[in-house]
Amino acid sequence: MRITFNLTKTDAGYSSTMDSPDQKVFGIPVTFTTVNYPDLKLTITNAFIEYTGKVENEGKIAGTFTQGGQSFPLDLTKDIPQKEVIVRPQDPVKPYPYKTEDVKFINTKDNDTLAGTITMPSKGKKFPAVILISGSGPQDRNEELVGHRPFLVIADYLTRHGIAVLRFDDRGTGESTGNFMSANTVDLAGDVMAAVDYMKSRKEIDQKNLGLIGHSEGGIIAPMVAVDSKDIAFIVLMAGTGIRGDKLLLLQEELISKASGVDEAEVDKMIAANKKAFEIVIATTDQDSLKTKLTSYVKSILNDIPASERPEGMSDDEYINFMVAQMMNPWMLYFIRHDPSIVLEQVKCPVLAINGSKDLQVPSKVNLEAIEKALTKGGNTQFTIRELPGLNHIFQECSKGTPDEYSTIEQTTSPVALGTMTNWIKEQTEKTKVK
Repeated sequence: MRITFNLTKTDAGYSSTMDSPDQKVFGIPVTFTTVNYPDLKLTITNAFIEYTGKVENEGKIAGTFTQGGQSFPLDLTKDIPQKEVIVRPQDPVKPYPYKTEDVKFINTKDNDTLAGTITMPSKGKKFPAVILISGSGPQDRNEELVGHRPFLVIADYLTRHGIAVLRFDDRGTGESTGNFMSANTVDLAGDVMAAVDYMKSRKEIDQKNLGLIGHSEGGIIAPMVAVDSKDIAFIVLMAGTGIRGDKLLLLQEELISKASGVDEAEVDKMIAANKKAFEIVIATTDQDSLKTKLTSYVKSILNDIPASERPEGMSDDEYINFMVAQMMNPWMLYFIRHDPSIVLEQVKCPVLAINGSKDLQVPSKVNLEAIEKALTKGGNTQFTIRELPGLNHIFQECSKGTPDEYSTIEQTTSPVALGTMTNWIKEQTEKTKVK
């Protein structure tokens, strides 16, 4: 995925914006632009993005792109390269043996137009259907990442097995309008509700067999929509969470850091610092008070934060403000505080929850146990819990399960995961299938 930084020299130094042309997102303001030739550092506070680079020659800057604690090498050139199209073995090849249609629908509450693709079997009049819900971050309709298009592969597999599928670009991404950066999980659930309304308007869809498949954060959203809408017949949670956001983030940080070779003492130190910050967020609902408390806390641990982790040229006060702004991002505040088990207790429709045993982002055992406990507590007896051996967070067969493996694995989605979902959905839809 291509990234563009637009730097402008001003009387005060430099300012800049970032574009993500493949997501059709342009003009994202860069919070801090630090130029100390040959070094460059760019920080986007509300997106948790930092780029550090060094000018190697007039045509190239070699550096590292970091977002959400994950770092990737990223070299910049003055000429915008054409997007490299990586063809993965599971990508379907046209002509498809089913119908495809690009569609648009509106979230009337937020006045956002959402664009997507619906695929339907070629034969038949009414089809069971699912809506795919992407994970965290701005995702296109294929949930494209590191050359993989999981939702394209899933939609193709399901449609070949008689199930209609709607997948759509997140708000502010691809061909969808709106502002993703200011949205939290509830806002995104509203977009899915708009997708449900759209599917209800299609005469080809069997209204008694309309379900949701949510991946990662989508696995948080699917239960929310199922509770609010009587039109949802079933939900599938792919690496959905069952524990509160703060606990998930701490566990995720610990497992990925250790698997990536970070010193254990350093990991413990990071976990302790973040745990205290999360406790402040959980305990404080007033925004002004929260900002004051977080500012005070970051000041108190400032000397314990290595200089290498601070954007170069940023003063102590600027860095404190940067850290506090990250914590007070609307999406982050909601995610830290949200306990999905409370929503799961209210879900009455059939549920399939699957997780890979090597998932380090949404660890399998603790989350599947929490999902099962919540559904049972709520009196739901129509659920299936499956841990799929050897699969990572995006359901690839893997070695370690760390995010840096995703791009090196040719497989996009394990056939075991595809078959498990498809067979379960067909079992549900056969019960009330329109003749």
